[in-house]
Amino acid sequence: MKFYREKREAIEASTLAPYALKSAESQGRVYPESESTTRTAFERDRDRIIHTTAFRRLEYKTQVFVFYEGDHYRTRLTHTMEVAQLGRSLARGLGANEYLTEAICLAHDLGHAPFGHAGEHILNQLMADHGGFNHNTQSYRIVTVLEQQFPHFKGLNLTYETREGMIKHETSYDKSDASGYDPDKRASLEAQIANLADEIAYNAHDLEDGLRAGLFTPQDLGELQIWQELTEKAGWRVDRPLDQLTRREIIRELIGQSVTNVFDCTAEKLVNRQLDTPEKIQLHHENIVGYTSEFGEKVKALKKYLYEHMYRHYRLVRMQTKAEHFISEIFGGYLQEPDMLPEATQKRLKDTPLPQVITDYIAGMTDRYALDEWEKLFNPYRRV
Repeated sequence: MKFYREKREAIEASTLAPYALKSAESQGRVYPESESTTRTAFERDRDRIIHTTAFRRLEYKTQVFVFYEGDHYRTRLTHTMEVAQLGRSLARGLGANEYLTEAICLAHDLGHAPFGHAGEHILNQLMADHGGFNHNTQSYRIVTVLEQQFPHFKGLNLTYETREGMIKHETSYDKSDASGYDPDKRASLEAQIANLADEIAYNAHDLEDGLRAGLFTPQDLGELQIWQELTEKAGWRVDRPLDQLTRREIIRELIGQSVTNVFDCTAEKLVNRQLDTPEKIQLHHENIVGYTSEFGEKVKALKKYLYEHMYRHYRLVRMQTKAEHFISEIFGGYLQEPDMLPEATQKRLKDTPLPQVITDYIAGMTDRYALDEWEKLFNPYRRV
């Protein structure tokens, strides 16, 4: 039996929950195209995202630790893959559209600058007089303007639903301007799932990477209720060393508890508040996907601890300060002498202001490329 697009769309219509977004009901693409015969519209979006240059570069972009710190720390690519896996699991359990959720998850970090949040922070400062810089907005810019994959239009020509999910991606510290996408409406259920999958992933892997790097010890975490509960479940006692297998068991338990809590809490809200259409979810007074208040407080305490003891750890602050220095000097060098930009990048100056061209170019760099570029621009003994 062949499952062409029409068959897959029929399966969606008969198996997904009534509040799920269906690919056959998509609001379409900016530029008219004939749809695939073998894939749904959201599957096609997912595939286009995976085949971008920006997606491949995520392998060498920092999550927290710069690439030369070690081979086992997360990168933007491994983080993105973890987010997509969690997003699909949650979407499947809630009867939402897996493929739309996956597409949003895979695209959510495309616009991150090199060196993680340090790169984003300094680019935002450098672009303060030109609208600032936000990695979420940059991700949207990549899929609508910057990627050149097709001869007749810029960007990837993704569906409205994927683009809306990307621009409405939000965290506790980050939210983009959703003008043009019904900004008074909340994100779709699928996009809200992507938001929580992102949070679950970075809480878990930052905790593991922080322990692996020795930024804090298992004993240091004893003040956190969630850590006490996780270690009790894993059978670890504070007077014993934390071996690799036990650490992995604890991280798995954290992910499992987080996913289960979000799943149960969200499913209950969907039923109790009678949110049985995509429209009702987006018009609801608050996001529907989330933790219970009790579990949410435990997660909030964990995030606070990681911020104070990991993200502000002197080793990371040193690394972030160096990164900001590199990017600031590269930006200033291009701004002072645009002819140092590659010829293909200079061509964009015909219809795009210089600061934006520079920002797009730097934001697309990997950590390694940015360091190499700085060497070429400012080290007199380095060949250009």
